[in-house]
Amino acid sequence: MSVQLNHIIIPARDRKTSAEFLAHVLGVETGPPLGPFVPVTTSNGVTLDFMDSTDFRWHHCAFLVTEEEFDEIFGRITEAGIPYYANPDHSGPGEINRRDGGRGVYFDDPNGHSMEVLTVPYGGWK
Repeated sequence: MSVQLNHIIIPARDRKTSAEFLAHVLGVETGPPLGPFVPVTTSNGVTLDFMDSTDFRWHHCAFLVTEEEFDEIFGRITEAGIPYYANPDHSGPGEINRRDGGRGVYFDDPNGHSMEVLTVPYGGWK
């Protein structure tokens, strides 16, 4: 079986703001609006489709990156003054984690979604 995640819809109070925020932090571009969505596509082809909504719960999205990409992304986070945390519960403010020999950091988007960037999958998962 060859099951792959293709896209996920992420509700936001302002789809454009959330999409542009994430694209900037990750160092990628937003795609052109497609119907009600503003897409952000990752290098493995998964699209995060931001859609305007007033009724939603926060999502968590984790992005596996190289060490070099982590440095670039973390630089954009700190340069923009975005609060960041070592853990998903917002403990370890102003810190990164070093789980499983890699580095990881959590930060929130403008609509309260929890974003994560990590260099090594936790638990040695591939």
